[in-house]
Order: sequence, then structure tokens, then C-alpha cells
Amino acid sequence: MKIRLLSFLIIFLYSCEDSKKPYRTPENAVALISGDSIKSWKIAERYNGKVRMNMGPCFISYRQTFLNDSTFYDNNGETRDCGDSLKGKWQLHTNSKGDPYIKLESPQIPKLLSIQENFKFFKILYLSKDTLKLAFEHQQYGNKRRVITDILVREELEVGDRYYHH
Repeated sequence: MKIRLLSFLIIFLYSCEDSKKPYRTPENAVALISGDSIKSWKIAERYNGKVRMNMGPCFISYRQTFLNDSTFYDNNGETRDCGDSLKGKWQLHTNSKGDPYIKLESPQIPKLLSIQENFKFFKILYLSKDTLKLAFEHQQYGNKRRVITDILVREELEVGDRYYHH
């Protein structure tokens, strides 16, 4: 009986550990993110924790563009009352656990994101030709930290129900 229980526990623990393997980006991740030379992404859905967020005009018009020369920019400044545009450098990064990230670096980041560092890491949850799913930690009102998850799609793709309301 003890051997069966021990075997069960070993299999259970191994399978739990196995399920926490990091997402592996495709080998052509840079090309998927930046296209042949330049690629723009738009937000299809955004989640605050597990709650889908409403997307008003600033989110609907938002585009983030990655170039294969490791630079990026967004179009916030082109849309009224949506804040300044952000531009800088990007690179793929892997943490010590093997989790893939996009690291954005810019002298504008501390002011725009209310952080001290001039960089921000966005965890890559999924990447394909059409979809880029990212998660990042964000400090909200009252110093509460939440994980924001963005599902981005290629700018050219039609996405229904983007102006979502509960």
C-alpha cells in the first residue's frame, strides 16, 4: 500500500511540475513579432486579472509597431487625449526559469508607466503570425498590483466585439 501511495505521489508531483514548463516561443519569434521589416499590432482583448476590460477609444485606436532593427513605437500621441507616444528599443529575453519576455526599453517608460526603471518586461504567453498574447504586472490605485493580459492581433485583422461592455 505504501509503495502504491509513494508511486502515486511521485507521478502526481512529476505531472504537476511538468505542467509548469515555460512557453517556448517559435524559432522565428523575431520575424513573427516584427514581420519582414515592420509589423503593427492592435489590442483585440485586455484582461485585468481574469476580468475582461472595457476598451474605449484609446485602446481601440492603439497600435504598437515593432521593427526588425530592434526599435518600436506606438501611436498614442496620434489619438486625442490618449497620452504621449512611446518609442524605444525592444528585445527578446528569457528569465532564469525559461519564461520568454519582450523587454521594452525607453527613457520615456518611467514617466509613462509610473515606474523607476527605463524598461518593462512583458511575458510572452503565446506567439503566432496573427496573435501575440502578453502579460505584465501593473501597479494600480492604492498600490494594488495586478496582472494585465493583452491579446494583440495583426493590425490588418478584423476583430469583432472589441468595444466590449459588461
